[in-house]
Amino acid sequence: MECTNPNPKIIIAVDGYSSCGKSTFAKAIAARLGYIFIDTGAMYRAVTLYALDRGAIRSGVVDEDAVEALLDEITIDFRFNPVRGASDIYVNGDLAENRIRTIEVSNCVSAVSAIAEVRRRLVAMQQSMGRSRGIVMDGRDIGTTVFPDAEIKLFMTADPKVRAQRRYDELRAKGDEVSFDEILSNVLARDHADTTRAVSPLRKADDAVVLDNSTMTVDEQMEWFLGLFDQRTAAGRR
Repeated sequence: MECTNPNPKIIIAVDGYSSCGKSTFAKAIAARLGYIFIDTGAMYRAVTLYALDRGAIRSGVVDEDAVEALLDEITIDFRFNPVRGASDIYVNGDLAENRIRTIEVSNCVSAVSAIAEVRRRLVAMQQSMGRSRGIVMDGRDIGTTVFPDAEIKLFMTADPKVRAQRRYDELRAKGDEVSFDEILSNVLARDHADTTRAVSPLRKADDAVVLDNSTMTVDEQMEWFLGLFDQRTAAGRR
């Protein structure tokens, strides 16, 4: 299915649970439409990685005051990688794309994301990135907090075991020695932390469209989205 007009400059917010393929799908949407893709989850992972490196997280325990004290030291930027055909994330000028995806970061990122000052800083950065519109941004609170006026809001979900298997396969492909049970436990723990945190908890925006991709291929998801995109942007083409 082809869009009648793939170029109206709108904001597309993609929220949902961990390991639903949000970033992969949002990235594919951006490429299809010629939009800019912003992976907000990578930004929170970058802060978590920096906090781990600087000792603000020890034995899985997050020192919130110490993390906040580090925020002025952190710069985050995305640079296009022509080999991958996607953007890599850099922390203070250092490539961090692979290091932010480790299980150690995954186990701590929800706690770091729950720190009010961390969210305030990164939300302001994300809103600045989206001022020119024509973006696809994925995360946990894009449609509810970062861009509540987004023209299209998706809320992605999938069965926890399906999500754990996807994450397990991804990490094993990178050579990481992890167990499926460990990954499933992490997925369930992150679901609980993301939905119960006091600041910007994960929830579906009232006007978001749910996409359960438990049994859908990437191509099926894209066909579904392009139908929604055509429907939502039809008024602007009249």
